[in-house]
Amino acid sequence: MGQGHALRARQQNAVAAGVATKAIFAERAANAELWDVEGRRFIDFAAGIAVNNTGHRHPHVMRAVAEQALQFTHTCFHVAPYESYIRLAERLNAIVDTGEDNRTMLVTTGAEAVENAIKIARAYTKRSAVIAFTGAFHGRTMMGMALTGKVAPYKKGFGPFPAEIFHVPFPAAFSGVDVAASLRALDHLLASDVDPDRVAAFIVEPIQGEGGFNAAPPALLQGLRERADRYGIVLIADEIQAGMARTGTMLAIEHSGVNPDLVTLAKGLAGGFPLSALVGKATIMNAALPGGLGGTYAGNPISVAAANAVLDVIETEGLCARATWIGERVGALLNDLAARQGLERLGDVRVNGAMIGFELVEATPGRDAAPQLTSQIVAEAEQRGLIVLSCGVRYNVIRLLPPLTIEEPVLDEALRILEASIEAAFATVPAAHRAKA
Repeated sequence: MGQGHALRARQQNAVAAGVATKAIFAERAANAELWDVEGRRFIDFAAGIAVNNTGHRHPHVMRAVAEQALQFTHTCFHVAPYESYIRLAERLNAIVDTGEDNRTMLVTTGAEAVENAIKIARAYTKRSAVIAFTGAFHGRTMMGMALTGKVAPYKKGFGPFPAEIFHVPFPAAFSGVDVAASLRALDHLLASDVDPDRVAAFIVEPIQGEGGFNAAPPALLQGLRERADRYGIVLIADEIQAGMARTGTMLAIEHSGVNPDLVTLAKGLAGGFPLSALVGKATIMNAALPGGLGGTYAGNPISVAAANAVLDVIETEGLCARATWIGERVGALLNDLAARQGLERLGDVRVNGAMIGFELVEATPGRDAAPQLTSQIVAEAEQRGLIVLSCGVRYNVIRLLPPLTIEEPVLDEALRILEASIEAAFATVPAAHRAKA
């Protein structure tokens, strides 16, 4: 029995079954490559789920962490604050364009950032209701699950959830929902189920992560901004997966020209170290009373040092432009493959910088989801040494999240593997051409 099999057995005997994992037990990693305990090499197109935008163990980030570790590792910012937290807050305030003066708070996880966004929106508006979207993912806390618009596996069996959380349909391919339908549903909700005067916040992912890498059309975000202004509602952009240069801009919402009121950040913020942030208008962020925000580990100095280094790398290495370049390379392959092979089941290719997804469907009249084909592509890629992930409400989207620092030869190799994996999966999983009954 190899080390991987032994670790799998130990995991099953020690770790809760609800903590689902792949069977790739990491031993070391560098930039876009990862080696497991069996010595197998993988190209990492998951990046820790959009965390390692600057790659595994970027030298500048690791130097910053090592230097901070020699100074102190924890004081609790509430007890003995430190300059690096303040400097990071200043930098994030300058990055996020709300159209006003900003303030920032740091916490540890994306779910914490979301929780605090809702807390602050409620404190500011003196209202309690929140409107989110189908297909959304906002975390695994009780509030995060309530806001999430996907039942399995995130919400199943965990209710009841906090009250006064509402969902409207998100425009998505093959869903039958466009921007006009989504905004009509929102207006209907505000007329029939919840008084706008009770709504504290709209929360939206400019590009849905777990929901299938569906980008919010600019008209949707503009419609939310107009209604938020009309009714005095706080507009929260959840940039946890799409932010930090991933889509070719620092924030995905920048593509729409819409200014949010609050923005949640995490994942790529600290290059693999646990840190999240809530950034927003000072008039809103300062609504909470002193002592109402924070946490023991919030803004840990090691993670803050990493985040300041990540911002340096994004700027000095031009990672926004590189994300766009990566997206063009990967998107060209996927579109060419679909055209060349006539792969009608490769139903939709979504390229938003280096946040890339493609949806697998059947050649049936209703374009049914093809989750088996999706799983087969993931397995074929892993067998060939490429880590990719799936997502989507219908479990039929492959998501690609290469580090923005990936070397060009490694990217070329990954694309060859991806092409071979897609072709092998299409040859293995038969197409369903039957008409729907």
